[in-house]
Amino acid sequence: MRPRNVTARLPSAWLPGADWADRYELLFLGERLTALEAARRTLGSAPPWVPNLLALRNRLMAPFGLKAAIPAATGALIGAFPIVREGERETVLGFDDRHLDFRIVVEVRDGPAESQVIGITTLVRRRSLFGYLYLAAVTPFHKAIVPTLLAEVNARCCMSP
Repeated sequence: MRPRNVTARLPSAWLPGADWADRYELLFLGERLTALEAARRTLGSAPPWVPNLLALRNRLMAPFGLKAAIPAATGALIGAFPIVREGERETVLGFDDRHLDFRIVVEVRDGPAESQVIGITTLVRRRSLFGYLYLAAVTPFHKAIVPTLLAEVNARCCMSP
């Protein structure tokens, strides 16, 4: 099963004022997961090219004042993202920066038969012209990364020994 892009809804209580959103869903055929476990499996175990892209982003954007690292006061992380809220059916990650604020909402719900649907919604509130330009530059990468991370969940769970 490949992830599919579905319509994301705005406004969202997780990021009031968000002006950009997208959502991908995957029919998951493995064991039952909580939203926190789904977040860890998708965002916490990316293929090597994803952290390499993030490292490149950090080097290129540091002169513009973008956060290259998670704020020190942040609590638990999944991958590079601070956990805002964790729950059985929904886990929210993200933080605010000078140019934009973002949230990643990972949800699980029952699917057909014994499956689950894992959904990842990305919400963005652009705060400046630079936020608009930055999002335009990273959107093509985002649209490659999120479906890849979701597809890996089924690939890892359902490979034969």
